[in-house]
Amino acid sequence: MILNLILAQAAAAADSLATNLNIDAAISSISQLTISEIVKYLTDAALSIGFTIIKIALIWFIGRWLSKRLISLVKTMMSKKNTDASIQTFLVSFIDIVALIVLLIIIISVVGIDTSSFVALFASAGVAIGMALSGTLQNFAGGVMVLLFRPYKVGDYIEAQGQAGTVKEIQIFNTLIQTPDNRIIIVPNGPLSTGIINNYSREKTRRVDMVFSISYGDDFELAKKVLLEIMEKDARILKTPAPFVELGEMSASSIDIKVRVWCNAADYWGIYFDMNKTVYSTFPEKGLNFPFNTITVNMSK
Repeated sequence: MILNLILAQAAAAADSLATNLNIDAAISSISQLTISEIVKYLTDAALSIGFTIIKIALIWFIGRWLSKRLISLVKTMMSKKNTDASIQTFLVSFIDIVALIVLLIIIISVVGIDTSSFVALFASAGVAIGMALSGTLQNFAGGVMVLLFRPYKVGDYIEAQGQAGTVKEIQIFNTLIQTPDNRIIIVPNGPLSTGIINNYSREKTRRVDMVFSISYGDDFELAKKVLLEIMEKDARILKTPAPFVELGEMSASSIDIKVRVWCNAADYWGIYFDMNKTVYSTFPEKGLNFPFNTITVNMSK
């Protein structure tokens, strides 16, 4: 035991001596250099670093140029094959990210860092990275699910996650929605793939539901006839299914008439607003009155 301790102390002393000798030798060799040799050494080091920086810059710009050319080629091929725009935006986003990762690995290897160490590092930290990026991976999986089951596509008007607008892009992690007032909402794909989506563009036709009120004492049959005449003149309203006009409810101060018509999805809001405007100007001409809230007061002595 004592012998082992003595040997360990001797080994430590030898290592310390060797280190000191190496340092002393390095200092001695540097002190023996002339000014011209030091300048030459620094110049060579600066040139080496400069060439490395230039090499990295060239690899970066060439790599990004090649990735953009690849993306352009993929877009052209998918356009010729009439590939859905949703798949195009998702695939382009995926290729761009993969190309960037590959380019960074190439730059690291050019600098002289052993890439195998990075592979080992990524492998050992895989669990931690997976937990940290669980939300991001969920969004990626959600994007794949959206492309597979196609609850919506680029150009559809949807309402989901409390947002409503036209789908502009389906990216690898997010979906870009453009609102009617020209705002871009970025919604993660994960919640979109598992939540409720109201797709207004999925079907070619939609039903417009409206309510028009007349006063008590007005002729309901006349109001029904006027409404049918208005709808007959509008070519956007479909004849099949036929327009529906019936007395819906006798409210406290009005007779409410339920109107339901079918139209192409693109004509929904145009018909809705035009019907309100036309009814507002036509009913008074036909002797039909718009009701106001009234209060009946009974007085007794």
